[in-house]
Amino acid sequence: MVYILQNLFPILAAAVAGLLLGLVWWKATDGSAASGRPSGRFLAVAFVAEFWLACILAGALILAPPEAGTWVMAIGTPIVIWVGFVLPALVVSFGRRAVPGRTIAAEGGHWLAVMVLQAVVLQAIGLTPPPT
Repeated sequence: MVYILQNLFPILAAAVAGLLLGLVWWKATDGSAASGRPSGRFLAVAFVAEFWLACILAGALILAPPEAGTWVMAIGTPIVIWVGFVLPALVVSFGRRAVPGRTIAAEGGHWLAVMVLQAVVLQAIGLTPPPT
């Protein structure tokens, strides 16, 4: 996990970008005035989640095979992770609660957009692999 410390700036930048995208996304898709401004507690929890997601994406990008191309991996990695882990979890947990498909699609789209944005930020800033 030393790669997290070595790449703290790109990871923090990706986490902030993901959080800002999420705030805009939720504002655009919520539509209800009842939700109002997010609480400080919500923002703190969301930032920790965004930070951890950026850490995992950074690790995946560091380990990605260079033969595929830097930007192919930067865009492809979050899509594969989203399809393999995030989408099935959302479908199962929201489906169990009978959440409408439209809401599942909006939440799934949000997380896909966040993951791709974070990977682009990480790749654009650059990542340093840990020493071997």
